[in-house]
This record gives sequence, C-alpha cells and structure tokens, in this order.
Amino acid sequence: MTDAGLRHGRASLGLSFGVQGVAFALLVTRIPAIQDQYGISDGLLPVFLAAVPILAGAGSVATEKVVARVRPGVVLRWSQPLVLLALLGVGAGREVWHVAVALGVFGLAVGALDASMNMLGVSLQRAYGRSIMLGFHAAYSLGGIAGASLAWAGARWELSLLGSYLPVVVLLPAALVGSRWYTEGKGPEEQGAGPGGAGGALSFRMLLPLCLVMSFAYIGDSTVSNWSAKYLQDVLGGSEQLATVPYNVYMVTTLLGRALGDLGVRRFGAVAVVRGGSLLAAGGFAVVAMAPGAWVGMFGFTMLGFGLCVIVPQTFAAAGRMFPGNSDAAVARLNIFNYVGFLVGSPLVGALGDAWSYRGAMLVPMALVLATLVYARAFGPAPARYGGGHERPHTADVG
Repeated sequence: MTDAGLRHGRASLGLSFGVQGVAFALLVTRIPAIQDQYGISDGLLPVFLAAVPILAGAGSVATEKVVARVRPGVVLRWSQPLVLLALLGVGAGREVWHVAVALGVFGLAVGALDASMNMLGVSLQRAYGRSIMLGFHAAYSLGGIAGASLAWAGARWELSLLGSYLPVVVLLPAALVGSRWYTEGKGPEEQGAGPGGAGGALSFRMLLPLCLVMSFAYIGDSTVSNWSAKYLQDVLGGSEQLATVPYNVYMVTTLLGRALGDLGVRRFGAVAVVRGGSLLAAGGFAVVAMAPGAWVGMFGFTMLGFGLCVIVPQTFAAAGRMFPGNSDAAVARLNIFNYVGFLVGSPLVGALGDAWSYRGAMLVPMALVLATLVYARAFGPAPARYGGGHERPHTADVG
C-alpha cells in the first residue's frame, strides 16, 4: 500500500465517521418530534429506543460473520447509505409500523457500520505504526455537533421531521463517493499472525477486560447524554436554558480531547492516556455529585468530556493489538458492548435516582469508570505501543 493510498484511506474513513456522527445526532436529538409525528406513547417510547441498540448489537454480530467472506470496506460501503436512507424513512413515514421498520433497519445497519468503521480504523492504525484512532472518533464528535446544530435549527424554524433530515440527501452521495478510497492497512497475508489469527481462535477471556471497559465507558456516556439536562435543572437548580448547555459542552470537550488525544498516546503510551482519562472522568462524576450549584456542575461535565473521550477509541485499538491476526472479529465482538453500556446506563441511573438520589446515582458510573484502572494494562502490550518512546518499527508514516 502506497503512502498516498493510506492518506486517501484515512481521509475517506474520517469522512465516514463524521457522516455517522451527523446521522446519529439527527436521530437522537429529534426523538420528541418522532414521538409527536407518530403518536408514540410515553410507555411505548422506551421500547422503540431500546430496540435500536439491541438490533445494532445483532448487526455487529452479523458483521463478524460477513467479514470472514468480504472485506470490512465492502460492509461499510453499503451499510452507511442504508443508515442514511433509514433515517430519511423515519422522517417520511406516517404510521407507527413505518417508523418501526425504519428504526429496525437503522439499528441493524448502524451495528454493521460501527463495527466495520472501527475495523478499518484499527487496520489503518496498524499500517501507520502510530496512534490515529482518536482522530477518527474526533471526526465522529464533530459530526455529532453538526448534526445536533442542524436538529436545533430544524426545531427553531419549526421544520417537519423530514425537513430536518434533508441534509442527509447531501451526505448520501458524499459517503458513496468517499467509499471509493476505503483502504485496509493489512493484506490477506497477515491473516493468521498473532494469537487471534487463523492458527488460533479468538479468546473471549482475553477480550473480556476490554469488553467491560467499553461497557463502563458507555454507561458514563449515556449518563451524560440522558441525564445531564435533568440533573442540572432539577438537582442543581439551573434554568431551563442553562440545562441545555452541559451536553453541548460535553460534546465540544469530547471533540477537543480526541483531536489532541493521539498526540498524548504517541508521547506517553495508551496505558497512561487511558489511566489519565479514567481518573479525570471519575473526578468529573465526583464534582457533579457534590456540586453546590449549576456552574460547578458544568465544570464537572466538562471534566467528563475530556476524560471519557479517550477510552472508547483506545479500547478498539487495544483489541486490534491484542489479536493482530483476527482484529476484525475482535472489534465486532467488542462493539457489542458499546450497546450494552448504552442500554444499561440510562435506566440504571434513573432507577437509582428515583429510589435513592440523583447525586448518589452519579457515584455509580464514577465507580465503574474507576474500575477501568484495574484493566488499564490490557491497553498496552509491550511489543505494540505506538509513538514517543513506545514506537514499534513500521513501514508507513504518512499524513
């Protein structure tokens, strides 16, 4: 693979991450509008919301089987347009069964999309020989901010749900054109190398620490996305307008942390970065739990953004290093625990908040994020650290 090919592959994959950030943000930020358009009751809404990550997990499992026959780039090339078309279907329907089908397709396709994107990211990072995975997830965060802004504009100008989703019409051809340059940083000759290669089965026991870390990180993330506004307003006494700010701050700090995170990995190694991020995120939850007022709570959510943002990308990268000959399957299985954390986090905090207190409920994701420290060694097997004192020999150093 030439240096130019790797650069083109990196740019096209970054575009794919960004497009997915826009699409997912457009979906989740317009949930009230979806509920109104289809007349979905408050009791039925959690069923629809839970179905998406459950089906996404099924899509990720299926992707592990599919990539044994076709390359991840092929899966990504077709799953991303399917996600975007399903989003348009959510906006265009009128009957409840319409949205049920559209969300079902969205969930299955997004599972395949998330898995295949991260497979390609892990593969490209191996070819570069240095940390670039956080940059891809920074593109996702940037897309999320853009998507949330588009959703805000749609609500502000009272556009229909389909009108809010029309930017997808531009993203769809952009994603298809960009897919021409998807590149993998490994060839078939590398399959079979390492503990997860053709000569050895993927060990779930070895992967389990990373699966737990992925779940813990997404429990923390879903706590912020689902409860930050309510917490700031009902517990810390913030205004309704101020309550909308923490998630935006969280997304911006996530973007900044991921944009700079690869430099930290190259300089200090993945283990140090994950440990630092875990401590910072746990400190953020502690500040939120003990905050005397809204502005201190805002500072805690800012800490959370900078801390949590590094963990997920490095977990995918660590799975690729752990199973260099079977990284696609490792990433697909690990990706399932993204959805496990998302499903568990919000109901867990809500149940604890109702039964105990929302301040106390914030200590649970804090404890889970701290547990990441126990598994931090899994992020840096000595032969595979990247950059700044930890760099292994590599043949490509581009872009």
